[in-house]
Amino acid sequence: MAEAGAGLLEQLKSCVVWSWTYLWTVWFFLVLFLVYVLRVPLRINDNWSSVSMFLNTLTPKFYVALTGTSSLISGLILIFEWWYFRKYGTSFIEQVSVSHLRPLLGGVDNNSSNNSNSSNGDSDSNRQSVSECKVWRNPLNLFRGAEYNRYTWVTGREPLTYYDMNLSAQDHQTFFTCDSDHLRPADAIMQKAWRERNPQARISAAHEALEINECATAYILLAEEEATTIAEAEKLFKQALKAGDGCYRRSQQLQHHGSQYEAQHRRDTNVLVYIKRRLAMCARRLGRTREAVKMMRDLMKEFPLLSMFNIHENLLEALLELQAYADVQAVLAKYDDISLPKSATICYTAALLKARAVSDKFSPEAASRRGLSTAEMNAVEAIHRAVEFNPHVPKYLLEMKSLILPPEHILKRGDSEAIAYAFFHLAHWKRVEGALNLLHCTWEGTFRMIPYPLEKGHLFYPYPICTETADRELLPSFHEVSVYPKKELPFFILFTAGLCSFTAMLALLTHQFPELMGVFAKAFLSTLFAPLNFVMEKVESILPSSLWHQLTRI
Repeated sequence: MAEAGAGLLEQLKSCVVWSWTYLWTVWFFLVLFLVYVLRVPLRINDNWSSVSMFLNTLTPKFYVALTGTSSLISGLILIFEWWYFRKYGTSFIEQVSVSHLRPLLGGVDNNSSNNSNSSNGDSDSNRQSVSECKVWRNPLNLFRGAEYNRYTWVTGREPLTYYDMNLSAQDHQTFFTCDSDHLRPADAIMQKAWRERNPQARISAAHEALEINECATAYILLAEEEATTIAEAEKLFKQALKAGDGCYRRSQQLQHHGSQYEAQHRRDTNVLVYIKRRLAMCARRLGRTREAVKMMRDLMKEFPLLSMFNIHENLLEALLELQAYADVQAVLAKYDDISLPKSATICYTAALLKARAVSDKFSPEAASRRGLSTAEMNAVEAIHRAVEFNPHVPKYLLEMKSLILPPEHILKRGDSEAIAYAFFHLAHWKRVEGALNLLHCTWEGTFRMIPYPLEKGHLFYPYPICTETADRELLPSFHEVSVYPKKELPFFILFTAGLCSFTAMLALLTHQFPELMGVFAKAFLSTLFAPLNFVMEKVESILPSSLWHQLTRI
C-alpha cells in the first residue's frame, strides 16, 4: 500500500509539473504576442489605459482567430504526442518534463536515493531481464512442409515471420553442423544448405547430398520442408534415424581422440536426439500416443542432460491426451522446481490438475456463501500463479481471442508462448469438466494481487517490458498481439485533447455568437489583468516616480 501511495504521489507531482509548465508556456507566448506582434505599450504611466483601449477595440474576428489558432496548435501537439506514444510507449512532454524540468523544480531522482543498493541490484536485474526476454525454441513446433505450408496453400497467409525462420536457420546451423563438415562432401553441402534462404534451394541441396551419401541432416531437411503429410515426414525421419544412429556410434568411439572428434560427436548427438524427438511427435500426430510416450521416456533416459529440447513438455502433452494424470503429476514433481526455468506448460498444467479435483462441483454462488474449501483455495492459488507467469493464456483458453498457428520460437511469459500452449492444451482443459468455468471465475483476481505499477511481482519476477516488441517480431502481422500490462494514455495526451476540444468549442461559439462571446472575453481578460493591475499600482505608490520612470524607459 505504501509503494502504491508513493507511486500515486509521484504521478500527481508529474501532472502538476506538466500542467504548470504548459500554462506558463502559453502565458509567456501570449505576452510576447501582445508586446511584439500587436505592439501594446507596457510602460507604467500609460499601460493600463492603453491595454483597456486595445481590449475594447478588439473585434469578434480576433477572438475567433485566437481560439482557432489555439485549437490548431493543441491539435498538432495532440497528434505528435499520440504518434510518439504509439511508437515509443511514453509521452514526449512527460519524458522531457521528468528528465529536465523536475530536477530544476526540486524533484528527486529515484536512482540517486538508491545508490547504495544499485551496485548489487543492477547486475541481478540485468541477468534476470536477459533471461526473461530470451527467445526459446518451441518444443511443440509444427512441421514446416506438412503443416505450415498447408496453411499457406489454403489461406494464402504466411504463418511464420522472417525473424522466426531466421532464428530456426541459426538453430539448425548450431545443432546440425560442426567445424569438420568440410572434410565430408555431403555434410559440406548441407552446411551451405542450412544457410540458404530459398526453400527450394535448400531442398535441392539436400537431394544433392543424398546422391553422395546417406546424410542424416539431408533427410531431416526433406522431412521438415518437402514432406506434405505427417506420414511422409515420419518415413523420412526413419531413414534419417538409420543414418544418424550409425554416425553417432562411430563418433562415440572417436570422441576422445581430439577436439575435432568431440565436436563431431556433439553434433551427431544433437542430430540423433532431434530425429527421435520428431519421430515421437509424428507418432503423436498420427494417433499413436502410447508409442509416442514410450519414445519420449526412452529419449529422456538415454540423454538426461539435453534439457535444451524441453522434451518433458512434449511428454506432458501426450500424457494429458491419455488422461494419465498420475503420470503427469510425477513429471511435474520433477520439473516444477524452483531452480528450473518455468514455462506456461508447467504452470498451467499444475493448475489444471488442481482444478480437476474441484471443478466438477465448483459453483461461484455456493463458494460466495460458504467460502472456499482447502482444495478450492489450492486450485485458485494455482490458477493465480499460472496467470501471473503468463497473463495472455486465459483469453485463448476461454476463446476470447482467436488462435493462430504457433510460431517456431516463443518468448516465455509472452503472447507467443500463450498461443503455443493454448493451441495444444485447449482440448485438455475442455476435457476436464468445469475447469474452464473455474478459470473464467478466478483468473482476473490475479491482477489484484500484483503490485502496480509492476515494480515487483507476487510469486515471480516482475513481468518483463520487452515481450511486446519480441512477440511482434515472432508473430505474423495479421495477428493482434496481446499486450500486458495495457499501456495507459499519458496525462498530457488527455490534457492536450481536452484543451484542443475546449478551444475548438470556443472558436465555434465565438463564430456563431460574436457579440455575446466578445462580452465574455472582455470580462475574462479584465478579471485576469485585475490582480496584476492592483500589484502595479501598489508598486507605483511605493517606488519613487523618477526611479520608476527610468526603469520603464529601459
